[in-house]
Amino acid sequence: MTDIIEHIKNIQQKRNKHLRKIDPFAKLEDELFIALSLYWSKAENILKGSGINLLHPGDDFFSLEKNFFSALFLYSYHRANISKQRRIFYSAINQCIRGLVTGCDNILDDEYKKTLETDLPEQGVRFRSVLDILVSDRVLFEILIKGYQDNEYNIEKVLKASIASLHALTPSGAQEASEEGGIQKILQPDQVLQLIHHYKTGLLFQCPWAVPCIIESFEKETVALLLDALYQIGMGCQIMDDMVDLSMDMRKRNHNYVVSLIHYGSDSDDWNRLKSSIGLNPGPDEIKNLLLEFPYARKVAVTSARTFLLKGLKTLFDTNNQFLIEPAISFLSRRIGADLMMSDT
Repeated sequence: MTDIIEHIKNIQQKRNKHLRKIDPFAKLEDELFIALSLYWSKAENILKGSGINLLHPGDDFFSLEKNFFSALFLYSYHRANISKQRRIFYSAINQCIRGLVTGCDNILDDEYKKTLETDLPEQGVRFRSVLDILVSDRVLFEILIKGYQDNEYNIEKVLKASIASLHALTPSGAQEASEEGGIQKILQPDQVLQLIHHYKTGLLFQCPWAVPCIIESFEKETVALLLDALYQIGMGCQIMDDMVDLSMDMRKRNHNYVVSLIHYGSDSDDWNRLKSSIGLNPGPDEIKNLLLEFPYARKVAVTSARTFLLKGLKTLFDTNNQFLIEPAISFLSRRIGADLMMSDT
């Protein structure tokens, strides 16, 4: 573990201190760095002696770009005046939840997005996802136990927080399960938002508050406001995901807001064209930009995504940081891959 800690320290020393002084997210990045380091070091300790070795994290593991959602969640803790020690504690737990969600998504989507870097064979993607889930779950419980050992709370809260972290994920998981094997009916656009994305992503973005709501004492109004802000951001991001995943969701027969807009739109030719486009087996660039061929659906989807994102970010950011709203939307659209579709509508 010493080697990994030294590696992490070296990464920290490489940071440009001058730029960080003028960066409004500098404090968030510092706290995230500590939280992610805590997660990684505990994961290394858990795997030690198992026959699987945790490797050094890449420099980008700690970057704000790669952890932007985590930074937004951490920002919400600042808005609620949670202490620095607890903010770091909850951010480390969020990384565990992220590992659980990413690992499950990998298995369900038959892909691999890394959580941990190990010496397992690169081609062993399914087991790597399983390992990410197993290790993240154990790190989460170890962090909770450490808080108990430090007299931060009693053992009853450890157990309640452990259960709450699971319960926060189950609505999204149950929704994902309902789509396995493909859907039988295309829902109306509003139904997709209310019956699918509400659970799939809206509530999922509130997961970072599952444990704090067990351990902390808050005014209900404060938490409700922040939870709604994160919900709105999640919904906006999911609509952008649907823009990017239009072709894939058609093929897999998954619920998709944009598919619904085209299916129930006034121009039946659009629906026929979409089905034909999918049948032609387009290349990666054509798939990514497929929505550009459907101006009406694109305009409605972009308007909906921006409405959700604006509402969420305006509520989340304090008065001193309102100037970050548009840059945040631009970053999120680039991160998701919807930037071309979100522009010039």
